[in-house]
Amino acid sequence: MTWEMLTLLFLAGLSAGFIDAIAGGGGLISLPALLWAGLTPQMALGTNKMQSTWGTLMAVWRYAKAGLVTWPQVRLTVLVTFVFSGIGAWAVTQVSNAALKMIVPWMLLSIAIYVLFSPSLGQAPSKARLSLTFFACLAGCVLGFYDGFFGPGTGTFWTLASLSLLGLSLTHATAFTKVANLTSNVASLIVFILSARVNYEIAAAMIAGQLIGGRLGAGMAIRHGAPFIRIIFISVVLLMVLKLLYDQWAAR
Repeated sequence: MTWEMLTLLFLAGLSAGFIDAIAGGGGLISLPALLWAGLTPQMALGTNKMQSTWGTLMAVWRYAKAGLVTWPQVRLTVLVTFVFSGIGAWAVTQVSNAALKMIVPWMLLSIAIYVLFSPSLGQAPSKARLSLTFFACLAGCVLGFYDGFFGPGTGTFWTLASLSLLGLSLTHATAFTKVANLTSNVASLIVFILSARVNYEIAAAMIAGQLIGGRLGAGMAIRHGAPFIRIIFISVVLLMVLKLLYDQWAAR
């Protein structure tokens, strides 16, 4: 691996960490970069989990330091998400995920439209539609498995679920999302390490970028609050949709 390529991967990690800390979707920067570097798809997935875990950890630390993480609130979500993300990561080593690639862009597009036409969404806490226990079990099972198995848009799905079902403000929903993301990253990473699907040299270069990007992104979100997060959130979702649809078209 040349220094030039490692430098480009460092920059990809930095960009992904910055975007991930605010709105999710950093994997659509880092994962193509890893495939471009010549890794096989499963090795790229494992290496991506290794590097994104550290960026997400930095973001969680910043949000927790700012008092935006309520640990009793996320405890059960962490437990359920950990278990089902590990199951999802194991499943992806066994089966193809082609069907999900077809569905995800349209799911993301519907989220972008919903947020775009709901300008007050997340500006202030609203009434929860589900109990915390039921939400933790439902979202932890579905989104935990999804992140371990495939991944694109997981942060977006967590944020929307926290907003619409738990009634959190956008800033607190983003913090909640980072904790859930960190949990699923760690669980699936353990599976990828045990199945020898991590390139540690490349991961190290991208982790350095992720730590910087995650710190900067979380700091921007904390300082500028819901309006800033909403703009980045919608922009990232629309870019994810375009990227995934283009990938489908190019593969034909």
